[in-house]
Amino acid sequence: QVQLVESGGGPVQTGGSLRLSCAANTDTRSCEGWLRQTAGTRREGVAVIASDGSKTYEDSVKGRFTFSKDGRENTLYLQMNNLKLEENATYYCAIGVELECSGSLSWEKWVYYWGQGTQVTVSS
Repeated sequence: QVQLVESGGGPVQTGGSLRLSCAANTDTRSCEGWLRQTAGTRREGVAVIASDGSKTYEDSVKGRFTFSKDGRENTLYLQMNNLKLEENATYYCAIGVELECSGSLSWEKWVYYWGQGTQVTVSS
């Protein structure tokens, strides 16, 4: 059974940084990504790595967030800098299963598994 476990969330002030981690018990060659969701809103894609290794970021996080992975450890990372109040959310890592995956931020097209989430609380 595939398991994804996120960590690294917590309280942070606006302008601060956090590094989220996601430990996976499987090595996928499909898409991998980070999603986030605030109460009352739908889950949105934040950053995605396609099966060819290309990365796509949601416009508002470009230049501030960096998605990386350690293939040996099957761990995904999301470095988040200059965090904003509106980025208060639960962050989820997610993986797909299809070997040819374009890496769309429309996560419904490819996500097959996701973790339990880690809460990021940004305050002023």
